[in-house]
Amino acid sequence: MDPPEHIDYRKQISGEFKARVIARMEPRIRTICRTIMADAAEMGDVDFVHDVCAHLPSQVIGELMGLPREDWPRVHDMAERNSGGQDPDINPDPADRGKSSVEMAMYAMEFAAARRAAPDTPADLTSVILHADFGGSPMSDVDFSAFFVQLVTAGNDTTRTMLSSGLDALLRHPNQLEALRADRSLIPGAVEEILRWANPLHYFRRTATADTVVGDTRIAAGDKVAMIYTSANRDEAVFGDPHRFDITRDPNPHLSFGIAEHFCLGVHLARLEGRVFFDELLQRFDRIDRVGDPARQRSNLNNSLKQLPVRLG
Repeated sequence: MDPPEHIDYRKQISGEFKARVIARMEPRIRTICRTIMADAAEMGDVDFVHDVCAHLPSQVIGELMGLPREDWPRVHDMAERNSGGQDPDINPDPADRGKSSVEMAMYAMEFAAARRAAPDTPADLTSVILHADFGGSPMSDVDFSAFFVQLVTAGNDTTRTMLSSGLDALLRHPNQLEALRADRSLIPGAVEEILRWANPLHYFRRTATADTVVGDTRIAAGDKVAMIYTSANRDEAVFGDPHRFDITRDPNPHLSFGIAEHFCLGVHLARLEGRVFFDELLQRFDRIDRVGDPARQRSNLNNSLKQLPVRLG
């Protein structure tokens, strides 16, 4: 959306994502991470993407939205198919691309209708959305379903990618991993460098609303413009030695969360999940070794791994 509609929608829930509000979630996120690590320790050899990383955003989003616990695996599966439709391992039938988004939207409509019919509802993000005033009226179930698909898919996919790609980057740079083990205060900076060096999304597309010039390229109103974060995050005019992975990089003005009014709503949650996850991972495991080659997800949008075989010890 463009302003003013975008502002009207965003302001109704932005308070739920402010830094001080998200900070209160740290004890719960830490508990979730410890449970995930304990389960992974029992397994030993894991696919780090799905056996470990995928569980954190699924549970956090599930609790944040007040989704029934028994629905979390199904919602996660739909979210993964939403973002991984180009990969034949995730979506074997190209004709089914987009089907999962419709499936998730239908789920969200039923969920919203059930919530509205319930006399007592928990104070969660779903309640905030359903009771908010959007342009003089509540959000319809149809609008809620579209909102739900965007919010839940983004919250699941990008966080899973940040965590799995983060470990992959650290394993590729063992000196950085050892530095992180020796000094946990480096974790916040490491999360930022992971977001820069292994940004979860390659690009978003926008439509120019006015004639302009970027560099020496003329762009006309109505032109479609691809904002390629993978390139921007390696801009040699901004970053020294931009292709080097460096967890001590400072400053680190990466654009993985976007910019201006479309700056990522979940920025504080993503950073908190990353900090707590890597802290608990290094606390629990003295050794993390590759036991196979990582596999990348086929996508021109998602900069994701679909497999990362490791041994945790």
